Amino acid sequence: MTETHSKSQLVLPAPAKINLFLHITGQRANGYHELQTLFQFLDYGDTLSFTDSDDGQIHLSCNLPELVGNDNLIVRAAQLLQTRYAPQRGIKIHLDKILPMGGGVGGGSSDAATTLLALNKLWQLNLSTDQLARLGLGLGADIPVFVNGQAAFAEGVGEVFTPYSPPESWYLVAKPNCHIATEVIFKHPDLPRDSSPLMIGDYDFASTRNDCEVLVKKLYPEVANTMARLIEYAPTRLTGTGACVFSVFTKREDAEKAAEKSAAYLPDGVSVFIAKGVNVSPVVNALKADDER
Repeated sequence: MTETHSKSQLVLPAPAKINLFLHITGQRANGYHELQTLFQFLDYGDTLSFTDSDDGQIHLSCNLPELVGNDNLIVRAAQLLQTRYAPQRGIKIHLDKILPMGGGVGGGSSDAATTLLALNKLWQLNLSTDQLARLGLGLGADIPVFVNGQAAFAEGVGEVFTPYSPPESWYLVAKPNCHIATEVIFKHPDLPRDSSPLMIGDYDFASTRNDCEVLVKKLYPEVANTMARLIEYAPTRLTGTGACVFSVFTKREDAEKAAEKSAAYLPDGVSVFIAKGVNVSPVVNALKADDER
């Protein structure tokens, strides 16, 4: 993922994330779930190009035209900053979309976070990271972790972050041919809601799990079948509420070999990519490099 910048243009990455584990520890009276999870970024994701526009309008284009619309989180993030801080400014945004949608890797949230960070810079708004994260939270629960740009242990309903540095492993990420609605999983009566809280210092991948996994595999056989194939090669887990699953490797070559060997046996329609886990978001590094020019 690359970054370029001129006086009126900025090109930035919008990286994927995975949830290395997800424990649901309870449910509040308002229906929100208490949880613990560990977010890590991947060196793989969408790319957004931002170019100043002198017509005061927000324009979005995309390599997938069906994603263009006012309900897109990119447009909503831009409108939020424009309305509050820069009513006269316009912007042309192009999204090069490669992350799977409905996969639990945070594509939409990451796109929105990159938009907030980019426009804060291009429009010289001088908002702090905390201010941008609070604005992002109003658009989506996962946006603040992308704005902050640090791997993090999250608690509460997912809004309390503690920076954390898990091993930067290699991952084979597979997206079964299905779309999973988060609200369906969190409202389902069979979802476990009684995991014991984990002390942050006690985290270990092997002793944690994703509490959504058993239910998702039951409701979506495509996920169960994909995991059954990949677990032959490495520890494999659901990310978020799915549908993506990831297998963990210490070397890229091992992930590539597993991708080759499993290709003929994965269910129809499964898409696969290989990426490295990184504890500092690529967008943070891109913005830092731009500042140093």
